[in-house]
Amino acid sequence: MKRMTLTLAGLAALALIGFFAVNGLSGAQADNTAAQVAVNEQTQTFDIENMTCALCPVTVKKAMQSVEGVSAVSVDFDSKTAVVTFDEDVATPDAIAKASTDAGYPAHPSSDG
Repeated sequence: MKRMTLTLAGLAALALIGFFAVNGLSGAQADNTAAQVAVNEQTQTFDIENMTCALCPVTVKKAMQSVEGVSAVSVDFDSKTAVVTFDEDVATPDAIAKASTDAGYPAHPSSDG
């Protein structure tokens, strides 16, 4: 049993090493990529209409996440808002609002931010 566990652990380690070798990502490269993404990220709050039940925020979140460049969506049913983090070089507030609107929940960038 110990031999099998050690063998599986070794295989897992080799697979992990192989993954990084194939993808060519060293720790420094991964940090640089994360820094580039962070520079272009923007957060926008949207006012959402027509949310009436617990399933509505799920639908809004899925719609907004489907927009290329969106990295995070948090929907608050009580305040009828969504906070979206996105790459401003790829996505726009108008495109994100349109995705929610097309799903049946009209969205508008909040004047509060």
